[in-house]
Amino acid sequence: MFCDSRHTAPAALGTTLQEMTATQIDRAPTILIVEDNEDNRIVYSTMLRHFGFAVDEAENGAEGILKARTGLPDLILMDIAIPLVDGWEAVQRLKKDPATAAIPIVALTAHAMPADREKAIQVGCDGYLAKPCEPRAVVEEVRRILESKTV
Repeated sequence: MFCDSRHTAPAALGTTLQEMTATQIDRAPTILIVEDNEDNRIVYSTMLRHFGFAVDEAENGAEGILKARTGLPDLILMDIAIPLVDGWEAVQRLKKDPATAAIPIVALTAHAMPADREKAIQVGCDGYLAKPCEPRAVVEEVRRILESKTV
Protein backbone atom coordinates (compact mmCIF):
# COMPACT_ATOMS: atom_id res chain seq x y z
CA MET A 1 0.00 0.00 0.00
CA PHE A 2 1.29 3.40 -0.93
CA CYS A 3 0.61 6.46 1.21
CA ASP A 4 0.28 10.11 0.40
CA SER A 5 -0.39 13.27 2.34
CA ARG A 6 -4.16 12.87 2.09
CA HIS A 7 -4.06 9.99 4.54
CA THR A 8 -4.15 10.81 8.21
CA ALA A 9 -1.91 8.96 10.60
CA PRO A 10 -3.38 7.41 13.71
CA ALA A 11 -3.19 9.55 16.83
CA ALA A 12 -0.92 7.09 18.61
CA LEU A 13 1.87 5.34 16.78
CA GLY A 14 2.92 3.10 19.63
CA THR A 15 5.80 3.18 22.00
CA THR A 16 8.90 5.28 21.76
CA LEU A 17 12.37 3.81 22.13
CA GLN A 18 12.46 4.93 25.76
CA GLU A 19 9.33 2.85 26.49
CA MET A 20 10.69 -0.32 24.88
CA THR A 21 12.48 -2.98 26.88
CA ALA A 22 15.78 -4.49 25.85
CA THR A 23 13.98 -7.69 24.85
CA GLN A 24 11.75 -5.77 22.42
CA ILE A 25 14.60 -4.35 20.38
CA ASP A 26 18.05 -5.71 19.59
CA ARG A 27 19.04 -2.56 17.77
CA ALA A 28 17.15 0.36 16.41
CA PRO A 29 16.36 -0.01 12.70
CA THR A 30 18.38 2.49 10.67
CA ILE A 31 16.62 4.79 8.25
CA LEU A 32 18.63 6.66 5.61
CA ILE A 33 17.01 9.94 4.58
CA VAL A 34 18.20 11.14 1.18
CA GLU A 35 16.88 14.70 0.98
CA ASP A 36 18.47 17.95 -0.18
CA ASN A 37 16.16 20.21 1.86
CA GLU A 38 17.66 20.63 5.32
CA ASP A 39 14.33 21.55 6.94
CA ASN A 40 12.73 18.35 5.65
CA ARG A 41 15.67 16.27 6.89
CA ILE A 42 15.37 17.84 10.34
CA VAL A 43 11.61 17.27 10.59
CA TYR A 44 11.66 13.65 9.40
CA SER A 45 14.81 12.65 11.26
CA THR A 46 13.55 14.17 14.51
CA MET A 47 10.24 12.32 14.26
CA LEU A 48 11.91 9.02 13.36
CA ARG A 49 14.40 9.31 16.21
CA HIS A 50 11.57 10.08 18.63
CA PHE A 51 9.95 6.77 17.70
CA GLY A 52 13.15 4.81 18.22
CA PHE A 53 14.79 4.68 14.81
CA ALA A 54 18.45 5.38 14.14
CA VAL A 55 18.80 7.90 11.32
CA ASP A 56 21.50 8.64 8.78
CA GLU A 57 21.23 11.47 6.28
CA ALA A 58 22.45 12.28 2.79
CA GLU A 59 22.05 15.59 0.93
CA ASN A 60 22.19 14.25 -2.64
CA GLY A 61 21.82 11.07 -4.65
CA ALA A 62 25.53 10.29 -4.92
CA GLU A 63 25.98 10.58 -1.15
CA GLY A 64 22.81 8.53 -0.64
CA ILE A 65 24.11 5.68 -2.80
CA LEU A 66 27.45 5.70 -0.97
CA LYS A 67 25.83 5.74 2.49
CA ALA A 68 23.41 2.97 1.49
CA ARG A 69 26.27 0.78 0.28
CA THR A 70 28.48 1.38 3.31
CA GLY A 71 25.85 1.57 6.05
CA LEU A 72 23.27 -0.90 4.73
CA PRO A 73 20.28 0.82 6.35
CA ASP A 74 17.05 -1.03 7.05
CA LEU A 75 15.06 1.40 4.87
CA ILE A 76 15.73 4.43 2.68
CA LEU A 77 13.51 7.51 2.34
CA MET A 78 14.42 8.89 -1.09
CA ASP A 79 13.57 12.34 -2.38
CA ILE A 80 13.37 12.36 -6.16
CA ALA A 81 14.45 15.91 -7.10
CA ILE A 82 17.92 15.85 -5.55
CA PRO A 83 21.30 17.01 -6.88
CA LEU A 84 24.15 15.05 -8.48
CA VAL A 85 22.19 11.81 -9.02
CA ASP A 86 18.41 12.20 -9.03
CA GLY A 87 16.27 9.91 -6.91
CA TRP A 88 15.01 7.85 -9.84
CA GLU A 89 18.56 6.98 -10.89
CA ALA A 90 19.70 6.41 -7.30
CA VAL A 91 16.87 3.92 -6.70
CA GLN A 92 17.69 2.05 -9.91
CA ARG A 93 21.39 1.82 -9.01
CA LEU A 94 20.63 0.59 -5.49
CA LYS A 95 18.12 -2.00 -6.70
CA LYS A 96 20.61 -3.35 -9.29
CA ASP A 97 23.38 -3.71 -6.68
CA PRO A 98 23.17 -7.13 -4.94
CA ALA A 99 24.44 -5.56 -1.70
CA THR A 100 21.57 -3.05 -1.53
CA ALA A 101 18.83 -4.59 -3.67
CA ALA A 102 16.82 -5.88 -0.70
CA ILE A 103 16.75 -2.54 1.16
CA PRO A 104 13.22 -1.13 0.98
CA ILE A 105 13.06 2.34 -0.54
CA VAL A 106 10.20 4.79 -0.07
CA ALA A 107 9.93 7.71 -2.48
CA LEU A 108 9.30 10.83 -0.38
CA THR A 109 8.72 13.44 -3.01
CA ALA A 110 6.85 16.49 -4.24
CA HIS A 111 6.41 14.62 -7.54
CA ALA A 112 2.77 13.86 -6.76
CA MET A 113 1.15 13.02 -10.09
CA PRO A 114 -0.25 9.52 -10.69
CA ALA A 115 2.47 8.95 -13.30
CA ASP A 116 5.11 9.70 -10.65
CA ARG A 117 3.62 7.07 -8.35
CA GLU A 118 3.72 4.54 -11.20
CA LYS A 119 7.29 5.47 -12.06
CA ALA A 120 8.26 4.95 -8.39
CA ILE A 121 6.96 1.39 -8.62
CA GLN A 122 8.68 0.80 -11.97
CA VAL A 123 12.12 1.93 -10.76
CA GLY A 124 11.87 -0.25 -7.65
CA CYS A 125 10.39 1.81 -4.81
CA ASP A 126 8.59 -0.18 -2.14
CA GLY A 127 6.49 2.78 -1.00
CA TYR A 128 5.49 6.27 -2.02
CA LEU A 129 4.76 9.38 0.03
CA ALA A 130 3.77 12.65 -1.62
CA LYS A 131 4.99 15.85 0.01
CA PRO A 132 3.91 17.68 1.93
CA CYS A 133 3.49 14.65 4.13
CA GLU A 134 2.63 14.71 7.82
CA PRO A 135 5.73 13.41 9.66
CA ARG A 136 3.67 10.84 11.57
CA ALA A 137 2.51 9.41 8.24
CA VAL A 138 6.18 8.94 7.34
CA VAL A 139 6.76 7.02 10.58
CA GLU A 140 3.67 4.90 9.93
CA GLU A 141 4.82 4.04 6.39
CA VAL A 142 8.32 3.18 7.62
CA ARG A 143 6.85 0.87 10.26
CA ARG A 144 4.46 -0.72 7.77
CA ILE A 145 7.23 -1.55 5.35
CA LEU A 146 9.66 -2.79 8.01
CA GLU A 147 6.95 -5.00 9.50
CA SER A 148 6.10 -6.47 6.10
CA LYS A 149 9.81 -7.11 5.52
CA THR A 150 10.03 -9.27 8.66
CA VAL A 151 6.94 -11.37 7.89
